[in-house]
Amino acid sequence: MRMLRRTLDGLYLGAGVLAAGCLIAILILVVLQMLARWTGEVFPGAPDYAGYAMAGASFLAFAHALDRGAHIRVSIVLQLLGPRGQRWLETWCFAIGSAVAWYVAYFSWRMIGFSLKFNDISQGQDATPLWIPQSVMLIGAVILAIALTDNLVQLIFTGRHAITRDLADQSRGE
Repeated sequence: MRMLRRTLDGLYLGAGVLAAGCLIAILILVVLQMLARWTGEVFPGAPDYAGYAMAGASFLAFAHALDRGAHIRVSIVLQLLGPRGQRWLETWCFAIGSAVAWYVAYFSWRMIGFSLKFNDISQGQDATPLWIPQSVMLIGAVILAIALTDNLVQLIFTGRHAITRDLADQSRGE
């Protein structure tokens, strides 16, 4: 069980590192586009690539943020409930969240299939096959679905989830 936990934590951390890489790619693209404009050159597709990197950063960061407790949680409501109420509400939330995340992952998979079937490319100057940036979104959605399901299963069987609380959440607004 420890090996599975380490593997899942490594998956979430790896997704967070890839998200950070996407943010660095956005920075590099913006700087290169600025340099190109200053020198009178054209960097075709730079805004499109930056947009793809932003989508990748967002979806890849979801599971890592969840694992670190950086997602917004309504702790005030949880604190009003007793231990049984908290467990029931958190189980319900993780169940709904898992279902929605798997739904998004499934339809992301179908979207990639349609993009491949119709040879869909972006409308910008880059003419990138859309299955490429859509695949990053699918990977992030699947990792988020795994993270939510992981927390749901852990909550059901142990009574605790694996989310470490963020310091801002612990301060209770003080």
